[in-house]
Amino acid sequence: MTFKVYIPARYASLRLPGKPLLSLAGKPIIQHVYDNARLSGAAEVVVSTDDDRIARVAAEFGASVVRTAGTHISGTDRIAEAVAVRSEPDDTIIVNVQGDEPQLPATVIHQVATLIELNTGVDIVTICEPIEDARELDDPNIVKVVRTDNLRAIYFSRAPIPHARGGRELKLAHYRRHVGIYAYRVKYLRQFVETAAAELELIEHLEQLRAISNNATIIVADAIAACGVGIDTRDDYERAQKYWEPSA
Repeated sequence: MTFKVYIPARYASLRLPGKPLLSLAGKPIIQHVYDNARLSGAAEVVVSTDDDRIARVAAEFGASVVRTAGTHISGTDRIAEAVAVRSEPDDTIIVNVQGDEPQLPATVIHQVATLIELNTGVDIVTICEPIEDARELDDPNIVKVVRTDNLRAIYFSRAPIPHARGGRELKLAHYRRHVGIYAYRVKYLRQFVETAAAELELIEHLEQLRAISNNATIIVADAIAACGVGIDTRDDYERAQKYWEPSA
């Protein structure tokens, strides 16, 4: 199996500006993401960014870099431009590893690439893991997913889903946290960006809802290894610092 990893990264995050360049254990966050991707068996790892600072740092640690427009509303849109610039063939498997997931293990990156290769009728493969802290249910930075028994995504939301009606008690085991990684083929990626942003996507600010709104098949597998914490906010970064630098 051959696949490539593309890492979308932007500087102007509303919740935590400049987060790809924040330091963890002496390395910028995006370098941790890149290093894990390199261990996944990917044929190539490419950083896709609209920012000179990120591009310069990525080039310094050896990444291939593609400069993209600053107008993209999602990482998938950013990757699609980079894929077009590099003329990737339609059957190329692309794994989108978001630039704020420094703990995402190489085994999980390889997992989604393998699943998209084996499931030729699937548009997107992504992953989830159990929610173990009840406080995460009401945290809008933790994206929740509901799926069918055969692992097809029904909906993603920043709200706690599913909702129990009529007094039924749900356990934490009923909830799954979506992790920021996607695998798709270039052919589907081109279709995705040719479609206008969906209303649900704009409401929740979740790019995968564009795919669902256009009847894409998304498989959400259970991660085969713990994925750690994505860094969306200052609190996330401070927790990550305690993980990477326990003596700090």
